[in-house]
Amino acid sequence: MPLGYGAALRKLGSAILAVGLVGTLAFATTSCGAIVSIDRAVLAYDRTTADSTSKLLLLNIARARHDQPMHFTGISSIAATYKFAFSAGVGPSAVSNVVLPSIGGSVEENPTISIAPMQGDEFTQRMLTPFQEQKLTLLLRQGYDVDALLRLMGAELRVEVETTHQVIAYHNRPSDERGYRMYRQVMAQLSSIQDRHALHVEPLHFQHTWVVPDSQVTPESFSATYKDFALVHDPVKKVYTISKRVNGRVMMTNYDPSVLSNEELFRLHEEAEEAPPNDILVDIRADYPGGEVPLHGRLRLRSFHEILTFVGRGITEEREYPVAPDPRTPAIGENPIHALEIVESKRRPSGCPIDVTLAGLHYAVATQSGYQWNQKAFSLLSQLFQMTVAGVPQTGPAITIAK
Repeated sequence: MPLGYGAALRKLGSAILAVGLVGTLAFATTSCGAIVSIDRAVLAYDRTTADSTSKLLLLNIARARHDQPMHFTGISSIAATYKFAFSAGVGPSAVSNVVLPSIGGSVEENPTISIAPMQGDEFTQRMLTPFQEQKLTLLLRQGYDVDALLRLMGAELRVEVETTHQVIAYHNRPSDERGYRMYRQVMAQLSSIQDRHALHVEPLHFQHTWVVPDSQVTPESFSATYKDFALVHDPVKKVYTISKRVNGRVMMTNYDPSVLSNEELFRLHEEAEEAPPNDILVDIRADYPGGEVPLHGRLRLRSFHEILTFVGRGITEEREYPVAPDPRTPAIGENPIHALEIVESKRRPSGCPIDVTLAGLHYAVATQSGYQWNQKAFSLLSQLFQMTVAGVPQTGPAITIAK
């Protein structure tokens, strides 16, 4: 074998080895870069989704301010496909007979984003169905302020006058000056009770007991009807006393409901059962912390659509105004004018990370110094939006509209 041919083979072997080493290094680098790219993409999609939700909320508040129909379009799913390609080879140089390696690589991202409008039953369930008592309880257990929650979620407070048994409704709307003032003062009182760690918002627990003749309790009826109940037989009276522990309706109190007798718990539960599931019984008694302003009534919760309408109208049409707490209420930390203040301006507001434009005007959450009430309230609004998946309650008579 000629010497020149052997040297060429050795050069070719060295080139192939170099291609292998460089290719391995390039593949490892590409793999690390791919992991970093996926990590950045996931975070970018998350930020985009969160920002789009915030902008949708602001946009629909602006629509409510202009009396336009609300509409939500959200990102329902994101599926991203990543394609990594790598190639390597050897070939002669264009200017000499030296064999050189050639390396190539590429990363391709192909995201598929599904966007779906909220309409039909979903719009009815999420936007028009009032919040139920269990969701208020859940939020309070997360540490939210009761006044921040109920100034947004609360529609009205109904109080029965003891002397006349007349029910008076105090609406949480600035246009109802008397009702709005009373509602704000009650919220301030509830806030002071919460500050003293004396506010209880929880279901009533009681024993439901009744008596049936022992002739009705047969082996068949026991297995079909009474197996989940506690039975006590009275052979003299020939009856069974049947009892079961019941988790009743949610009630808001300034005392622990467990201090009440079973009969009184049952009576309060029956009173609460007369109201729809978005009503909460409020019982503030004078003998307990926060009893400076005693109160017995019902608090009615809004739907999410009503909350956005309330905030939107508060920009110009029904602006909220200062309301001092009841003189009997102890000092509280926060009592802002607005439940959630949204600014409207012809120019983009400075210092606002997110804003939307409608009818040539900019809308954003008002900035504050010190305690960030507005930012916390807007965060709460976003949380409420995520909690608005609920079934439509089948209550009340059917309504037929002739065409």
